[in-house]
Amino acid sequence: MSDSIISVENLSKCYLLGHQGEREKYTALRDVIARNVRGLARTTRDMLAGRQVVGGDEVEEFWALKDVSFDVKRGEVLGIIGRNGAGKSTLLKILSRITEPTKGRIVINGRVASLLEVGTGFHPELTGRENIFLNGAILGMTRAEIRKKFDEIVAFAEVERFLDTPVKRYSSGMYVRLAFAVAAHLQPEILIVDEVLAVGDAQFQKKCMGKMQDVATGGRTVLFVSHNMGAINRLCNRALLLNKGMIYKMGNVHEVSEAYLTGDIARGSKRIWTTDKAPGDHCAKLLEVIASSDAEIADGSFDIRRPVRISMTYQVFSDDSVLVPNIHLFNAEGICLFVSHDWFTESRTVCKKPGIYTSMMEIPGNYLAEGVHAATVALSTYLPFSPHFEVHEAVSFQIIDSMEGDSARGDLAAEHPGVIRPILEWNTTS
Repeated sequence: MSDSIISVENLSKCYLLGHQGEREKYTALRDVIARNVRGLARTTRDMLAGRQVVGGDEVEEFWALKDVSFDVKRGEVLGIIGRNGAGKSTLLKILSRITEPTKGRIVINGRVASLLEVGTGFHPELTGRENIFLNGAILGMTRAEIRKKFDEIVAFAEVERFLDTPVKRYSSGMYVRLAFAVAAHLQPEILIVDEVLAVGDAQFQKKCMGKMQDVATGGRTVLFVSHNMGAINRLCNRALLLNKGMIYKMGNVHEVSEAYLTGDIARGSKRIWTTDKAPGDHCAKLLEVIASSDAEIADGSFDIRRPVRISMTYQVFSDDSVLVPNIHLFNAEGICLFVSHDWFTESRTVCKKPGIYTSMMEIPGNYLAEGVHAATVALSTYLPFSPHFEVHEAVSFQIIDSMEGDSARGDLAAEHPGVIRPILEWNTTS
């Protein structure tokens, strides 16, 4: 017997997008007849061209998902990532049985609790108390099972005062707190969570992340959609990357998240140029850039606690210039974290003789924050200033926090803000 709790085979979902022209306020009979004659001819033409026409309006097919197939094992935590419009929400709605697929097959062996948007499954006229029992009944739980978890749900959601108030009067924060508490505590075999946690405040997000870790380590299956790669990497065993409704990559969570984050900003942790195509001028050309670490987790993914080295190899053709290498480091949001120049060696004052050189900069461990970083490398002459080459986002790499407790994160499970994450010295006195 297969140990897959979810099996998806050739799943596709098509939506029809109508392109409707401006309607007339009233129409004469002769115009209706003329339009229908023209419409018949246009329909025939559009059918030959592969378009559909419904009620005289042109309809375009949009495939939100196309031939998606994968299995999820029991107890697995799968991250689902992708750009906006990639098909993530459509996939979750089909798995949650909110919408039907156009083609394909899904087999789910267990009870599913979904939190796809604020208040999913809540009836606005019912109170918080009534909605807890309603959602539990939908999940197939008995009244006794719901009562056993009831106090824990209410305490987690922090809605005791409003428990007997219709949920239509709840704020969005109260809604999402109760919705998450119900979904996470009523012990479904499968928990599906979309990016809804972004609605809550920082303290609530921390609680949710901690609870989801408990769910994940408790042997239940979790499907988690988020744009927060730190959360994806901490919670998930594997990841599925969707692109334009199709699976672009699936596998190790660090490798898949790197493919997602570096796809548009750089070309991996190593780049090499041949001399004839190398960037540069008559004075110097760039041959190679490498980002490396002695604690590589996956290709281009490094342990946050260990140093990261960025090296650039270049060829010098003339001996009449003082050449200073420099590196600009950016995070995934495009924020420049720092610029480092080789000011403190002979590079600052001595002309380099013709030959091949390698300049390396080392970033200490426990300095960078989690996430993807990109390095722009350059070689310049100063006084007067003259750049010889500058390659924007030449390489990229990902910093991963292993959650072992000896980084600046410590035991904090929630998202850790900041563009850098150093371990600094503390002193407490009494």
